[in-house]
Amino acid sequence: MHWIALRPPPTDDAPAVSAGTEASLLTDAGTAWAWWALRFTPLVARLEDALLLEVSASQRLFGGLDALLDQLLKPKWSLAPVEYAQGATSLIAFARLHCRQAGAATGGEVAVNTLPLAALPPARTHLPTLARLGVRTWGQLRALPRAGLVRRFGAQLVDALDCAYGQRPELYPWLTLPEVFDAPLELLASVESAPTMLFGARRLLAQLQVWLRARQRGVLALELLWELDARRSNARHVDAHHDGGRHGRLILRTAQPTQDMAHLARLLAEQLARVNLPAPVLHLRLRSLRTEPLVGETASLLVEDVRHGDSLHQLQERLAARLGAAQVRRLTLLADHRPEHMQCWQGTEDAMKSGAVKVHSTRAGGQNGVKSFGQDVLYPTWLLEPPQRLVVQRGQPQYQGPLTLLAGPQRLESGWLEGEAALRDYYVARSPRAGLVWVFCNRLGHATPSETDWYLHGLFS
Repeated sequence: MHWIALRPPPTDDAPAVSAGTEASLLTDAGTAWAWWALRFTPLVARLEDALLLEVSASQRLFGGLDALLDQLLKPKWSLAPVEYAQGATSLIAFARLHCRQAGAATGGEVAVNTLPLAALPPARTHLPTLARLGVRTWGQLRALPRAGLVRRFGAQLVDALDCAYGQRPELYPWLTLPEVFDAPLELLASVESAPTMLFGARRLLAQLQVWLRARQRGVLALELLWELDARRSNARHVDAHHDGGRHGRLILRTAQPTQDMAHLARLLAEQLARVNLPAPVLHLRLRSLRTEPLVGETASLLVEDVRHGDSLHQLQERLAARLGAAQVRRLTLLADHRPEHMQCWQGTEDAMKSGAVKVHSTRAGGQNGVKSFGQDVLYPTWLLEPPQRLVVQRGQPQYQGPLTLLAGPQRLESGWLEGEAALRDYYVARSPRAGLVWVFCNRLGHATPSETDWYLHGLFS
């Protein structure tokens, strides 16, 4: 067994973390370190203000103990610096860490029998009595008769001593990554304007980013809650963010899973600018409503392929947050063979609720899951809605003169499941005056070709 004890700096330890860094924004550095430590071993426990890691079973997966320590103590993202110590048992590692923090000696140089009793948690309540007996170290305590120790100080002290020396199994409630992110934050002072809440929200977003990275997921929807001061709360205030109670809420959605907290903070700032608080705010809470596994992007070595600035969906979300979701619409491709149903205009809010930006199609192949037809299929640049019925003279369709069929037919049979069956033969035709046009003949309900209805569906520019 090999244990590592970590102690992140407390929240009010200003010299440990420089202001303005990502680590200084975390609401709970200890929890963030626990989530990071779970990447190296599933056996992570909390003892007082320290984290205990048992790494004997996983150290070989990282190339040995030294390589594991090097990766553990140098996170891939900004976290507060920690002090650490090692030992054969968790209590030994914890005691050596206590000695290191007290400045007695380096954690690895303190022998087990010379560790102070103040570093053994169950012995702290009995320190004055043990000091009068001349017992100040683990070795001196262990040398006393066990029966007398149990009668005088209880079995808990003896059991802890046995665990420290590896004579009893060490049992802890092991930490796990929560399935849902839910973090509270008590504000240092009451906030009376909604945009001022952004400072506290940024700290919660920094904590959310650590959780997302640990779970390798991206957030699609999150909820910011705030608690109003009950002494000044207006119970009759009801709007889009308040229901007349003591709490307010704001739901933030994105079209794609993301870990970009700067983008979320900009969206949150736009949303909070339109919130009216009926009373001062005392507490904040951030919860994740929907997350999805995050698919990494392959970076390019070419300079011209490196993307600069915001992506298209980030621009759309910022515009929707500033102008309103109803004012921004996006073109969405649909998995349908009928030309009039291949695409639709969808509101930004509807797209973010569905979390779908990419097109999901039942047809195989093609970019973004949409299958492209063969090279011989030619689509017009302009579709008529609805298709214009053409006059037929002697079996030949007319549009500003007789039409000459140039290419086709492209047969389409679709819409049965939707109750709008379409049986069409599409042609590229030439009109004497209009140029190239896209026409189809409707084969549904006609027995002979002479009875076929012709329609103009598109124009080529």
